[in-house]
Amino acid sequence: MPSSTSIRIGSRTSPLSQAQTEEVLVPLRAAYPDTEFTLVPITTSGDRRKNAPLLSMPRGMFVKEIELALLGNEIDIAVHSAKDLPAQVPDGLAVVAYTQRHDPRDVLVNRWGLTLRELPEGARLGTSSPRRSALIRALRPETQVVPIRGNVGTRLEKAAGDDYDGVVLAAAGLERLGRSGEISEYFKPEEFTPEVGQGALLVEARSSDGQVAEMLGSIDHEPTRVAVTSERAFLETLGGGCKVPVAAYATLDGNELRISAMAVTPDGDRVFRVETSHAKDDPVAAGQAAARALMATEASEIIVGGAES
Repeated sequence: MPSSTSIRIGSRTSPLSQAQTEEVLVPLRAAYPDTEFTLVPITTSGDRRKNAPLLSMPRGMFVKEIELALLGNEIDIAVHSAKDLPAQVPDGLAVVAYTQRHDPRDVLVNRWGLTLRELPEGARLGTSSPRRSALIRALRPETQVVPIRGNVGTRLEKAAGDDYDGVVLAAAGLERLGRSGEISEYFKPEEFTPEVGQGALLVEARSSDGQVAEMLGSIDHEPTRVAVTSERAFLETLGGGCKVPVAAYATLDGNELRISAMAVTPDGDRVFRVETSHAKDDPVAAGQAAARALMATEASEIIVGGAES
């Protein structure tokens, strides 16, 4: 790669997004010391609509403007939280690297330092995630789920205020911001299935830019690529826009790819789970098979109904 090369990296403006971008930049700068990497902060529509319920906005609300900048040649690389990126990427773009996944679990932070099952009846927990809301209700129906928006720091501040008793967040976000010490409980993935791609970062580039793709190959983490690719294929098979909370979490054990998939009604009354096992060679087919296995249960009734509502 020419020593004069300058690479522009686009990401959201939040402290967590900047930390995630730095996580990508550190190994790139080490591998290509003669290349200048320039950070380009971009405000997305999801960031601007601070008070809008997440369910009212389409998946992709935190990446659209970044992808447009990439397509418009305003940046060369885009760094995303994997859970923010829709199952299908626009024509002309490609996911060219998956960095090593951080802790995929959801966590509870609360004023008492208690677990979910230990919380006082009627405790107020903040989340705007339909998946988290439904799973909280499934595990502790008497808990009050209160909508909350803002970056991680803002939500932690609100959780310590008068309107909330706690908040449910992603472990990886707190880890990347150095705030893991505030966690009261790590939820088990088998009962609180993580969002598709949670904890992983995806790096996107123009599909025609082979030079950039070659560069990013140096930071690609194959186990993460396999697992998250299968999870994204699961979501795409179900339509990606279903308003019913669905999730899949994949893990690798040697050459075996195990996928735990879930659907839950918004009120948490009905939770459907399947476990599938596949060879790791075709993660897309594995994710599709997990989606079909879930649809073969009574979950199909709520998933189809949610897609049509």
